[in-house]
Amino acid sequence: MFRIYANENFPRVVAEALRQKGHDVLTSREAGKADQAIPDAEVLEFAVANDRAILTLNRRDFIRLHNLSATHAGIIVCTYDPDLAALASRTEQAIVSRVSLHGLLIRIVRPN
Repeated sequence: MFRIYANENFPRVVAEALRQKGHDVLTSREAGKADQAIPDAEVLEFAVANDRAILTLNRRDFIRLHNLSATHAGIIVCTYDPDLAALASRTEQAIVSRVSLHGLLIRIVRPN
């Protein structure tokens, strides 16, 4: 299972569902990093320093950061879905079969 850092905009319900699947998920609130307007590059640096993949709804900025450097523990960008159980399921399906997330950009897209 994977070590994941859920960005502060990410639904806690989904983070909890991924924990139930065995992933080690740390939220920004639990890390004491919420409500501080921390720049995305610093969020990524924190995740890298803690060997955690980023899980975020902030697709544009984190895709840009990935394109600048793939030296990270993984970036999982998601399209918001009000069906949080479905979002958790799609996220789990996208990562469960992987050996590593390091250097990967994984896109989770809500179906039309």
